[in-house]
Amino acid sequence: MTEPQILRHRDARIHLSPLDQGQWKVSVEALDKDLYIHQRTCTTSYPIDLIQKILDVVGPGFLCDEILRDESPNYVQNFLHYDLLAYLDEEQFKNKTLLDFGCGHGASTMILSRMFPETKIIGVELEKRLLEAAQARADFYGYNHLKLMTSPSPDDLPAETGEVHFVVLSGVYEHLLPEERERLLPKIWKILQPGGILFLNQTPHRGFPIELHTTGGLPLINYLPDKLAHWYARHFSKRNFKHSSWEDMLRMGIRGGSVKEIFRHLESCSPKPLLLEPCRFGLKDRLDLWHAKYRTIGNPLIMRCFLFGTKAIKFLTGIHFLPNLSLAIQKPSFPEGERVDR
Repeated sequence: MTEPQILRHRDARIHLSPLDQGQWKVSVEALDKDLYIHQRTCTTSYPIDLIQKILDVVGPGFLCDEILRDESPNYVQNFLHYDLLAYLDEEQFKNKTLLDFGCGHGASTMILSRMFPETKIIGVELEKRLLEAAQARADFYGYNHLKLMTSPSPDDLPAETGEVHFVVLSGVYEHLLPEERERLLPKIWKILQPGGILFLNQTPHRGFPIELHTTGGLPLINYLPDKLAHWYARHFSKRNFKHSSWEDMLRMGIRGGSVKEIFRHLESCSPKPLLLEPCRFGLKDRLDLWHAKYRTIGNPLIMRCFLFGTKAIKFLTGIHFLPNLSLAIQKPSFPEGERVDR
């Protein structure tokens, strides 16, 4: 029988307990009392060398979270299933090219590769150490329809990217600085083929009254000017921001995004972008989409009440009042000003 193993890190010990079918139970034991651990335990089919690679890159605090992002069916896989397939069926991705921009450690890229085995997947990431972890994952799975490339800058694409049919920005947009967002989106639009779709998801909504992504739930900070928001986060967030600059916080994703901002960055592009609404799985709008993704996570009654409340707000104001954005933006293949039924 396989013996238990220990992986060592300066801030923690990682205990690996063997399970059936070659799996490991991963347990994180903190050595630093101030270490934030997002998830203390998980189960994985990763081999030890891949667990070590993920640990080296993300550290012990987010080791289990990063593993679950790839392997858990109720996490990123669930989100991407709805964020993409609520608009198109699997057949429409066959023999196409999909760009996963800002693929990070590769969790989303691995999931997309499993979802669409007959689609060419391109993962692009700025940080080489993250791309190394993504490549280790791809090697473990043996995917041969996946290509990983290094981005020259946060707001640029590798020269060899070429035209693509789909672009996915999954939990990426919020980590771009304001000027990077403005420069990147037109470049993405340029390589997107007519009829193609930009999927932008898992980005905090800039207009939501509680900032859930970076500060751990500070209310009303999204409505404050930058200097006051910086002071507020440094002094009242549950997370330690005492020595963080405002640019540090922006890079962490504190400002989220909005539909208005995204379309403003695309206003000079041609043809004009078309915001789609979900049309599959019985979903009728982005409120239904949000509820479908999160209904198994929270209290069912609270989730249902929240859905009804957001439906009422939309009916009265036209506003989609949601904690995060899940958008599908199409580059029309028909002349501007003319719309066709989908």
